[in-house]
Order: sequence, then C-alpha cells, then structure tokens
Amino acid sequence: MTIKAPNIMTAACLLAFCGFASAYTITGTVSDDGGKALKDVSVSLLKEGKTATTDKDGKFTIHEDEKDTSDAIHPAFRNQVGYVNINNGILSYQSGSQSVQVKIFNSIGNQVFKKSLQGSGTYDLSKGIKARGTYFAQVSVGSAKQTIKFTTDGTYGSSFGSASANALMKEAQKDEAIRFIAEGYDTLTIALNTLDTTLNVKLTASTPAEQTFKFGYALKNEPRKSKGCGTNSTLKSNRKVENGEQFNLNVGGKNRTFFITLPKNYDNTKAHKLLIANHCMGSKAEDFVHHSPDYDHPTPYYGQQNLDKNGDYIFIAPQGNDNGTWNGKEDHQFVDEMITAMFDNYCIDTTRVFATGFSFGAMFTNSLAQDMQERLRAVAVYATADYNIWLPAESANPGRYDAKKLPIAWMGVHGKNDGMCNYDRAKNSALPRILKRNGKADANGNFTDASAEKPKENNGNTGHVCYDFTTVDERFPVKWCSWPGGHQWTAHDNGSMNVGAGWQETWVPEEVHKFFEQF
Repeated sequence: MTIKAPNIMTAACLLAFCGFASAYTITGTVSDDGGKALKDVSVSLLKEGKTATTDKDGKFTIHEDEKDTSDAIHPAFRNQVGYVNINNGILSYQSGSQSVQVKIFNSIGNQVFKKSLQGSGTYDLSKGIKARGTYFAQVSVGSAKQTIKFTTDGTYGSSFGSASANALMKEAQKDEAIRFIAEGYDTLTIALNTLDTTLNVKLTASTPAEQTFKFGYALKNEPRKSKGCGTNSTLKSNRKVENGEQFNLNVGGKNRTFFITLPKNYDNTKAHKLLIANHCMGSKAEDFVHHSPDYDHPTPYYGQQNLDKNGDYIFIAPQGNDNGTWNGKEDHQFVDEMITAMFDNYCIDTTRVFATGFSFGAMFTNSLAQDMQERLRAVAVYATADYNIWLPAESANPGRYDAKKLPIAWMGVHGKNDGMCNYDRAKNSALPRILKRNGKADANGNFTDASAEKPKENNGNTGHVCYDFTTVDERFPVKWCSWPGGHQWTAHDNGSMNVGAGWQETWVPEEVHKFFEQF
C-alpha cells in the first residue's frame, strides 16, 4: 500500500490515517561482550506475544503489518473539523471546540515535546526538537488518540515523510519489554516505550554456579569475606617495627605474641588472602619483619611479601616458645584463635588461608595441616620431618585438635643432603601421611589413599626436581621438590647463594607463590 501525504491533513485523516493503524518493526543485532554475533538467540516481545530468533549474523526482526481499523475510529476524530500539519519544522493547527494535544517522542520513546493547542495557529518545533532522526507524534482529540511516525533531517525539510514513514505506529503496552535468551549467557530484559526501534544488544556470558562439595571449595572459588570486612580493627598494637606491628593474644591463660604486616594499600572492603609464617628453632617471629637476610632467616615472610605485587595478602607470624620451639595442642589453639582474631578484625578471604615454615617451623606447619584442614587451604613446608614435634593423632572421639581424615593442599621442599631433618624420613613418612588423605574423591565424596604414588627426585649435584602427584584430587594438589642441598629453606640451583642478595637467588618463593595462587 502506498499513500501520498498531503501538505494539509484533516484531524480525522491524521488520526485515523485513512483507516489504517497498528504497524511496528523492531530490528536489532545481538552479540557477546567481545562483539561476536550470536546465532539462535530467542527474542520475545513479552506483551505482544511475538518471538524471533537471531540469524548467523546475530540479526532479528519482529514485525506487525498495518491493519484496517476504519470502522473502529473514534467519532471524535471522524467528526472533528480542522487540521494538523508539520512542514519544515512548523506545526500548523486549526481545531474547533476541542483542544488538540500533541506529544512528540524520539525513536527510543523519550518525550521531547508536549503542547496543548487551541483554536488555530502555528508553533516552531525547532524550539524543542533540534536533532535529525525519526520521531513519533502522538495526537489526541478528546479521549481518542493516534501515533504517527515522521522524520526530519535536522532542517525539517520533510513533513510526515515518505509512504513507509506514514504508517501509524502501535503504542507499546504498559510494562512492555523485549527479552533475549541464549544458552550460556545471562538472560537480558529491556523495557520498551516504543514498538518501532532498532536495538544493538550485548549478552554477558553466564557465570556457572559454583560447584559445592562434601568438603572444601572449588578451584578459583569466589572469596568468602570474614567478619572484619567493612570494619576497623580493634586489636591493640604493642609496638611498631620496620615491616609490621606486634600484638599479644591471651590463649589459655598465656600471653602469646604475633606480628602482622598489612599491605600498604590495605582496603577493609577487599577480601585479602592470609599467609602464616612459622619460624624455625633458634629464630623468632620478629625475624620475618626485619632481619638481615642469610641462608636461614626468611626475610620477609619466606620471600612471599616480595612477590605480593598487588597487595593481595596479609602476612602474620606467630611466636613459639621462648626457646624457639613449638609444642602440642596449646600451639594449635594459639594459631586457631589467632586466625579467628584476624577474621574478626581484618577483611580476609576465609577460604584462602595459607601456612608455611622451615625446619621446626615446617614440622609445626605440617602438624597444623593434619588437624586444621577446615581453616588452612594449603601449606608449604621446607625441610620437614615426622620427629621432634607433636603430631595430632586420630581419636575415636575426636576433639578440637585431633587429627582429621581430611585432605589439604601440600607442598614440600627438601634437600637430599639434609643432615638435620632427614630427607628419606620426610619423603617416606611426612609425605605419605598427607597423600593418604588426598586421593581422588569417590562417588560419596570421601577421599581415597594416594600414598602408593612415588615422586620423581633429583639425582644429580645441581638443579632441582619438582613433582606434581597425579593420583590426588585436583582440588588438593601435592607437590614434592627435591634438590641436592642441605638444611636450608633457600634452595638454589647454581653454586653458593649470594647472601647479600637474600631470597632473590632461590627458586623456592616463586614455586610456592604459584602453588598458593592456583586456588
């Protein structure tokens, strides 16, 4: 159907538009966040009940043709004497006893003009409409109204436009919306004020629901914020030191000391990872915050603070007994309550708490790993062994700090020529003790025994070998690193370490950092 628009339209012809109404076309393109066109997206115009599917180029169209509505035109339109015309940006009007209400909307349905007209006269639309484009004039006489589409090139050179622009647009129903559904993407619903528009839509890939397990978390799980997030710490510092602060905690009637180092950009709304560093015999917690580097003294925090480039970690160092040793359950209770105090006062990801230690500190860390699996996500031990330390045992009626049959991610580094903490004992006792609980979970979610698997080892005079066990559950990896050195945490491959360079010539911090960062 082709209709030639006259210069002057009667109100009846304008509003009834010679007996035709209810036409609209919604077109668009759907792509992903990267701009790739999405095929087979379901597109639904909810109130109208119309649907479409995108093609290979991501394009869709929802269309309704004009319908003959001449018999349904309101009498007020048919009997009204007068005219309304838009020509070169000038609105001309002439009406009788009833006023002509004119509202103009842009192509996305935002109202840009409103005027009540009485009698006869003209009005310069350029006062309210300056941009070129497609507009919709909603003209009302009494209780009857219609909407007409027209175009302008910015100078209003065209009136109600070409034949295709003369179609009367069907008004959007209240709460009309268009919905896009595609597998693997979040459903998107967009409210519509007009039924004649073009949409360029981007869908966001859905984030799969995080898998849950009988025990533990999925790899790369979402952080769980501690109680201290969004609050300021109430812990009282005893003194400040070069790289942190000292605090005391009363545990079982004893005053226990620990040091905290916060990132310089600490944010109490961001969930930080927590790393616990346990000192060796003859050393102390304060050595982690300021000590001249040498083979044994792990400044700072076994090299982990140097690798924390973005301030993702909070570092903490508990102090053992006066002689630098670690005892049994009382030290487990100390670490347990220290973690709780950190959760209560700082913003910490409760699912990413790590522990590490050397020599006696490694044996203590290994002891914690066998009963605090619900608090510690992973540990790294340097020169550990199953002697000279209290180890939690399994109990028929397990208490707070008895051994638990639960896995933990575990990494061991040991020199094959260690004369202090025997390498074979570590490999044949400490390591299998962990592997026994870390095998792949069965159908019931119970972990199996992986202790039959043996690691590949260093057999030369230089270099190191790190072996990742294959029979363990992927959420609880086990890594064993051997090297031809002695009793030191600063394992290195080539000759003697430059003491002045400190931790920088050892490969251990980098390997441990990668191990912790996989979670």
